[in-house]
Amino acid sequence: GNPADSATARYDIGRAAPLSPQSPQMDIEFEVGEIERALYAKIVQKCGNRHHWEEWANDIAEIANTHIDRISAAISDDTDPRARIAFNDFAKEIRDDINNDVTDGEIIEMLAQHLITRPVFDALFVDYAFTAFNPMSQVLQRVLNVLDEEHLEKEAQTLQSFYYSVKMRAEGITTAQGKQRIIVELYDKFFRNAFTRLTERLGIVYTPVEVVDFIIHSVNDVLKQEFDQTLGSKGVHIIDPFTGTGTFITRLLQSGLITPEQMAYKYKHEIHANELVLLAYYIAAINIEATYHDLSDGDYVPFEGICLTDTFQMYEKQDMVDRAQDNNSKRRKRQKALDIRVIMSNPPYSIGQRSENDNNNNIEYPYLDSRIRETYAARSNAKLAKGLYDSYIRAIRWASDRIGDCGVIGYVTNAGYLDSNSADGLRRCLVEEFSCLYIFNLRGNQRTSGELSRKEGGKIFGSGSRAPIAISILVKNPNSDMHGRIYYHDIGDYLSREEKLEKLNDCHGILGDVDWQNIVPDAHGDWLRQRDDRFSNFMPLGDKKGGERKLFHNFSLGVVTNRDAWIYNSSKAVLCSSVQRTISFYNERLAEFKNKKGTSDLNKNFFEESVNSDPLCISWTRSLKANIFKRNSLLYVSDCVVKSVYRPFLKQWMYFNRCLNEMVYKMPYLFPNENAKNIVIHINAKFSGHGNIAYISNVLPDLHCNGDSQCFPLYLYDGNTASPQDLFNNESTSTHTRRDAITDEGLNHFLSAYLGESFSKEDLFYYIYGLLHSPDYRERYADNLSKELPRIPRVKSVRDFWAFSRAGRALAKLHIGYEDVAPYPVTIEGPVHPTAEQYRVEKMKF
Repeated sequence: GNPADSATARYDIGRAAPLSPQSPQMDIEFEVGEIERALYAKIVQKCGNRHHWEEWANDIAEIANTHIDRISAAISDDTDPRARIAFNDFAKEIRDDINNDVTDGEIIEMLAQHLITRPVFDALFVDYAFTAFNPMSQVLQRVLNVLDEEHLEKEAQTLQSFYYSVKMRAEGITTAQGKQRIIVELYDKFFRNAFTRLTERLGIVYTPVEVVDFIIHSVNDVLKQEFDQTLGSKGVHIIDPFTGTGTFITRLLQSGLITPEQMAYKYKHEIHANELVLLAYYIAAINIEATYHDLSDGDYVPFEGICLTDTFQMYEKQDMVDRAQDNNSKRRKRQKALDIRVIMSNPPYSIGQRSENDNNNNIEYPYLDSRIRETYAARSNAKLAKGLYDSYIRAIRWASDRIGDCGVIGYVTNAGYLDSNSADGLRRCLVEEFSCLYIFNLRGNQRTSGELSRKEGGKIFGSGSRAPIAISILVKNPNSDMHGRIYYHDIGDYLSREEKLEKLNDCHGILGDVDWQNIVPDAHGDWLRQRDDRFSNFMPLGDKKGGERKLFHNFSLGVVTNRDAWIYNSSKAVLCSSVQRTISFYNERLAEFKNKKGTSDLNKNFFEESVNSDPLCISWTRSLKANIFKRNSLLYVSDCVVKSVYRPFLKQWMYFNRCLNEMVYKMPYLFPNENAKNIVIHINAKFSGHGNIAYISNVLPDLHCNGDSQCFPLYLYDGNTASPQDLFNNESTSTHTRRDAITDEGLNHFLSAYLGESFSKEDLFYYIYGLLHSPDYRERYADNLSKELPRIPRVKSVRDFWAFSRAGRALAKLHIGYEDVAPYPVTIEGPVHPTAEQYRVEKMKF
């Protein structure tokens, strides 16, 4: 304003300029803040509350818990059974629509989510009345009405500023793209922080638009090339079975691949989507509906093709109930009857919970998992099949079955299946089931380090995933002359995330500027890094299937504790104390569990939902929970504290005990008691060409001592090694019979190559260790070693045999006795008495 209008104008503009000689002399008081605050208030009013959505997520998590407590109290109120009846009817159909394993607690959380998020969408899409039209919103609201919503909404008053901030952000944004940006930000900054357990279990990440567009155009390319159709053609039913925020469907509508004449029919009849998470389902539905409304320039039309459901569970059983949620159930039944020909999506990636303390494991699907067992697992040579039940592999199996003998699948998934040993059966089945496969490898594996990590480049999903990523376009054409043809493209080394997305954007689909490489799988089912067939001529270290001759009678993985923080320690005293504390905590929880009345199922639910899972008190695992259900108490045994090698050149004290070690495998046959002497070669079963494939020790090894350590011993001990409570029982070594672990046929195989020469099994043991450290051997057979256990060749001359044996023995002496080795002599340059600054560690690295 004009200073002349007031004798006491107050303002803050940083520094006030001095009055010029021509300026009127006035009584001006410089008071910091009022004009600034007035301007700032206007800025805040337009831009929304300065309280960031990440911070709101923390508030909302607390308020959701309050809602959960109040809803739980309402349905437990014996004085008014209406709430319980309404809840039970709703829960029955939720389990029918989603999954039988959905607990009451998860359904209550769903109601709480609805209470919190309904005003968000009412604020974001004022003109659409979304929550009034959506069938799930309607039925949730009916249940909450019975549960006395007015009482439940008291906590929601705290969130009025949050809802206002959403409304202010949306005000003036009229395009679907603009509102999608807000939705994505809500999803990424609000949902992932407010409901982290659900996000982790389902492997939820936001899919970059460039990836989505590439898949959509690629699927359209294939439809034209193989079937003379497009995504807009009548009769081509399209589904996104894991729709998340609905990005695939919204980008499809915006792609221009569906003509304006095709749009209305396609939207109403031939585009479908499923989502399991209530909030994501809401976001997807409103996102799709707003996009269509923007494109059609007509009346608001609800998207009837979306279902709140578990896509996998839909095909496990028939729909039985449709009273409470008739619209959602009808949509599910209609979708199941359709002839789906196109499936495109970003399936969840989740192999299971990281810790039993999370009480957050993946759901089982008996029929779908049986299909994996009879196909991918049956065709695999791998010993461990757990990885085949990762959600994204389930999604591939489901999609292949869903399109039958004709159709197209477009997925962006974890790329681990391209070269992992456990996925060899999956790769074989893909070649048999599909006429052609287009694989665009986006790399980005950040479970690597150093130069290899830099070559892998940026992560497509940012912080959402550290796994390598690939786009897969899988085609079934029963009339095609081709069968199992693989077209492969590697995006290249050292590319940032932005460079990768730019390359994808420039391609415009698989028929764009992509240099495809034709891959022919080898006899092992390998596509990439195919093995050297000469390797199969060598004798294997071990074979538990019993089909081959072998060098070692038996071998074992290292010990799996699943509670390393409790079971390992450099201090013996600290270890003893921590183990005693966790045993005491366990026994207290066992006493609570025993006192809980009811069926065993009720007791199990009590444990899962009520027992303290604080990792500072205990680390729960599957076997420890099983002990609770069996009512087994734990006893501390001091003799179970033994020396162990935790990582290369890092010994620790360990509590070696079946009850607190998740898996001990065959270790009691290698180290039956603390007096038993043995030497063990640890083979890195996940060797990728970097680091050492072999390490050696003379004490109990941890599973991850050297990668996933498969341990091959010098000796085996026979005898009673399987006491249920502890593994030692103060038995002396004499109660166990010691024998050589190397087989007679293994020794004779090598002796026969060097006629007239004599050496022992111990000499052969060290020959193996020496050879495994040969750079020539590791480099020549790197692809074989990354997929299977080593096989050991016979070197050409006996002189070379002894050279490797002596080198292996010398290495073993250094590796086992590293604590007693004299320090390597060095010459200190500079002052005779160097200062501490000269030895300051600036960066730790291997």
